[in-house]
Amino acid sequence: MTKQDKAGDAAQQASGVAFARRDLLKMTGAGVAALGAGAIFTTSSAKAQSMSDNWDKVFPKSEKVDHEKVTFRNRYGITLSGDLYLPKERSGSLPAIVVAGPFGAVKEQSSGLYAQTMAERGFVTLAFDPSYTGESGGEPRNVASPDISTEDFMAGVDFIGLHPTVDRERIGVIGICGWGGMALSAVAVDKRVKAVVASTMYDMTRVMSKGYNDSVTPEQRAATLEALSRQRWEDAANGTPAYQPAYNPTPAADAPQFMVDYHDYYSTPRGYHARAVNSGNAWTVTTPLPFMNLPILTHIAEISPRPILFIHGEKAHSRYFSETAFEAAAEPKELLIIPGASHVDLYDQMDKIPFDKLTSFFSEHLAA
Repeated sequence: MTKQDKAGDAAQQASGVAFARRDLLKMTGAGVAALGAGAIFTTSSAKAQSMSDNWDKVFPKSEKVDHEKVTFRNRYGITLSGDLYLPKERSGSLPAIVVAGPFGAVKEQSSGLYAQTMAERGFVTLAFDPSYTGESGGEPRNVASPDISTEDFMAGVDFIGLHPTVDRERIGVIGICGWGGMALSAVAVDKRVKAVVASTMYDMTRVMSKGYNDSVTPEQRAATLEALSRQRWEDAANGTPAYQPAYNPTPAADAPQFMVDYHDYYSTPRGYHARAVNSGNAWTVTTPLPFMNLPILTHIAEISPRPILFIHGEKAHSRYFSETAFEAAAEPKELLIIPGASHVDLYDQMDKIPFDKLTSFFSEHLAA
């Protein structure tokens, strides 16, 4: 057992309660991406060819768009790394979309796929790595805060609104999975954004505070906060944070289907990326603390009169996040349920992600 593993176990037991791993995941929401696999997997021949061309994404490169690596800074001075996608055939000022997510993923995964596909359809798009993750700056690594994550989206709007090909009055946002909630949080306060999509969303503050389906009791919440609070002393004494166990290993035989699905995406050639927290890496043990204290959808109704499109799979374990957020949002709003789709299907399944709907939504609401 490593020093980090020992520190993680100490945090789990600090309150005198020896939590089973699944119980801790349920209570803190730390398993929203399930648990990880550390092995580096062999890529397919097509993907290997892309890699040899310095294309480090988990999806094929499109010949219909131009791609470039970019960096920009958020309001806290952290340098963020992004991928900018522009339609090859373009003229005049174009509408733009900023994309991020899922929580614990990197821009080379689902957000990049969404961004590249929407660029094929005429939008300038930006997919970026959040602070402290992927190729973006920030120390220590693999820590998150709902405030900084919300700011990262707005920093993306700063950057893309200054790009010479973009009409800054025609900017939209797409948030995927846990970044669906961050997108809604950002757009509630950032009036520059004209339309927002939350695809297969999680509200990370809700799941970390209340567990899946709001099942955490006040006693469980207090015990978790006790353990995580005491872990801060351990981290301070060590001078470095302890990390949770690796995310998305081979699931146990009795694991819920969504954990199987997460493993199938993050820990196989389908979606594995060495920089992703969810691909065999991990968040710090104390990452849940601010999420348990700062609800991000408090002001969702203030997005109105700008439109919101919620997209969720019919069979997704997370569907209730979109349904309750939809109820809390003001008009105009729409909830699109994809028949037969699971949560993870909307990460990369081109026959399930409704790109035609995304195109018509943004074409209407980002019109000149």
